[in-house]
Amino acid sequence: MMMQFIYALPMAIVVLGAILLMLLSNSKITLNRLNLISVAILTLSLILQFVLFGEKESTYLFSSIFGNTFILDDFSAIFDVMFTLGAILTLLINNDYFKSREYFAGEYFSLILFSVFGMMILAHAHELVTTFIGLEIASLSIYALVAYHKTRTISTEAMMKYIVLGSMTGAFYMLGTALIYGAVGSTSFTEIAAYIHSHDLSNITVLIVGASFIMITIMFKIGAVPLHAWVLDVYHGAPYPITMFMASTFKIGIFAVALRLYLVMFAPINSFWSEILQVITILTLLGGSWLAINQTLVKRMLASSSIVHTGYLLIAISSIGLGSDLAAPAVMFYLIAYFLSSVGSFGILSFIASKKKKQMTYDDFKGFAQRRPYMAIMMSIFMLSLAGFPSTIGFLGKFYIFTAAIESGQILLAGLGIATAFISVYYYFKLIAMMYFYESDETQKKFPVGISTVLIVIISLIVIWGGIGTSLIPFVPGADGFMNFASQAISSLK
Repeated sequence: MMMQFIYALPMAIVVLGAILLMLLSNSKITLNRLNLISVAILTLSLILQFVLFGEKESTYLFSSIFGNTFILDDFSAIFDVMFTLGAILTLLINNDYFKSREYFAGEYFSLILFSVFGMMILAHAHELVTTFIGLEIASLSIYALVAYHKTRTISTEAMMKYIVLGSMTGAFYMLGTALIYGAVGSTSFTEIAAYIHSHDLSNITVLIVGASFIMITIMFKIGAVPLHAWVLDVYHGAPYPITMFMASTFKIGIFAVALRLYLVMFAPINSFWSEILQVITILTLLGGSWLAINQTLVKRMLASSSIVHTGYLLIAISSIGLGSDLAAPAVMFYLIAYFLSSVGSFGILSFIASKKKKQMTYDDFKGFAQRRPYMAIMMSIFMLSLAGFPSTIGFLGKFYIFTAAIESGQILLAGLGIATAFISVYYYFKLIAMMYFYESDETQKKFPVGISTVLIVIISLIVIWGGIGTSLIPFVPGADGFMNFASQAISSLK
């Protein structure tokens, strides 16, 4: 029992820290100190996650109390690391931003930690109702954070769209859960998987309908076309730190539960959705590309391109159902690649926005390489990675995705993915062109050294290192190391 408590400590520290920050939110402690307290809590949890990684077999947490509700395995451990690290980077990189905005208050930090706790539940959940609870804890926190700038109409409008549509898709999830429970008599992933294994496809129609309703919720949360309408407005209306947190961290949380559903519970019937997923993937790749091309605001361009990246991930998800062994680790690797690239790109936007009071267009980046040459280099690295340029981690991520698609016989999807990657060169390189090929009247060549910029530099170096795939430094994992972690995580699922 004592070991169970130790294994649960990383999650417990996060939720207890969220409650503590909520109690401190109305105190006289400055926002800067609350930020440091939040980072300290998350860092403690992160250290424990690293210490415990690989030290335990896949096991259920407090099974005598909760049954098979929560599972502890390397799969959930890697996602815990990404959630926690995403929150830490969000708080530190956006330190200058929230200082420049008077509307931020103490509960901002508590909401961030509560959302991380909800995502941790998502990663560890091994039962449908528990998954829903984790999804709602994370989602409700994000809803509040989107409208955090209460006096800004566009933020309030974004939150209303998100919460209404999100609540509707949440209802689809509960309806699907009810149908599955009616068919199986249980909401446990293990028992549902056993039920599917013991029945023919033609005899589990109610279960398949219920699973399809759950699929609708997942497709909405990841922004797949045609359930993507909220993405641009919500990403645009949210403050920069929240947009960064949603794009880089919350989306990963949804894929955590999607992978567990596909690889554990619905594994025997994955092929049933193959054609549906292929159609959704094609619409997502084409629709996201069309939206990204037509944007003038850089923030909305990155929001649109996030839909395209969802399409790439869906290629691998559909490949899982068609027997590709590489597909599941490829999803994990791509999530890491996208996490790093999106944190870096949104981090730079947030840093620049802390000095401005308006949304940034492409034109605002004209001559940026003359004003901020070092930051222009880092922004270029992140754009190249998102576009899938060789020698970046984004390139290897796409390589593994397309290889999985070819391995599963989805030549059309692989070709379309490559085509949309070439299309993405237009809107990503457009920003690079604005930075380097236009003159600027301002000259601010001094590199602003601070926690935000130092972290952005580190992330840009990791993006390059992860794409090179070398082992020049044995104890520093490169691309192969990232892929090994992903494969180890997938192999721990049960």
